[in-house]
Amino acid sequence: MIIAIFPSLHIKQSKKITEEIISFFHSKKVSIVCDDESAKDLNIPPISSIDPNDITFLLTMGGDGTIIRIAHQYANLNRPILGINLGHLGFMADVPLPDIIPSMQDLLDGKYEIEKRMTQKATFQSGKEVFSINDIVVHRARNPSLIELSIHVDGSYLNTFEADGIIVATPNGSTAYSLAAGGPILSPKLEACVITPISAHTISNRPIVIPGDVEIKIQYLSSNDPVEVICDGIDNTELQTGGYCTITKNPNYFKLVSLHRKEYFQTLRSKLNWAGKLR
Repeated sequence: MIIAIFPSLHIKQSKKITEEIISFFHSKKVSIVCDDESAKDLNIPPISSIDPNDITFLLTMGGDGTIIRIAHQYANLNRPILGINLGHLGFMADVPLPDIIPSMQDLLDGKYEIEKRMTQKATFQSGKEVFSINDIVVHRARNPSLIELSIHVDGSYLNTFEADGIIVATPNGSTAYSLAAGGPILSPKLEACVITPISAHTISNRPIVIPGDVEIKIQYLSSNDPVEVICDGIDNTELQTGGYCTITKNPNYFKLVSLHRKEYFQTLRSKLNWAGKLR
């Protein structure tokens, strides 16, 4: 087994924790590699020194943003990711600091599931394609006022939204920007997406959940400055007036390691500070 670790060395406690994890895996005869930039500091082989296809798991240290970044950077691997939470909220990076070594033992003992979560693909008129794990956002960018965006679903007209923008989120991304904009939480096991307006001018414009296998066409109508299409906060593409992008289900799934120590609804209760009690 080979595990690739991504330590986020800019976070104060990350190096010490990473060294403890490396020591643990070496004691279990498990090979550890890391990104080329961190390899020298950690005195372990870089990913470039091996066949990346031999990697079994990716282990990230940080938060959900770190997981998303690594999943994009190493999209060609498409390996399951386990996230150690050094941040705050962390719906995906749910291994807390006190639980690290027991969680690593669970990984070796096979006490986990691999969750396959739906991803999306945005296609532009230029032919450019990008994928998203969380969301694809069309935002007003430099425009000081609301913009008009028309939405078609499988060729049928849905609505023209006058808003700051539109979020198209996967179930995985439903707890990110879409949730902050008033969208619902979708179970990550669903094959669906949610279209959430951002600060819509008409309060009757509400989020809508639709099947994941439809084609969503978003066209920019306003005669203003270009708007931005932002995929997972990583890739930015401009849309001129009249321009459009289409969003479809991506055939590749995002793979997340889910340890048996926690389940999804427990994570929701904990991260969202729900206070309900069994009666």
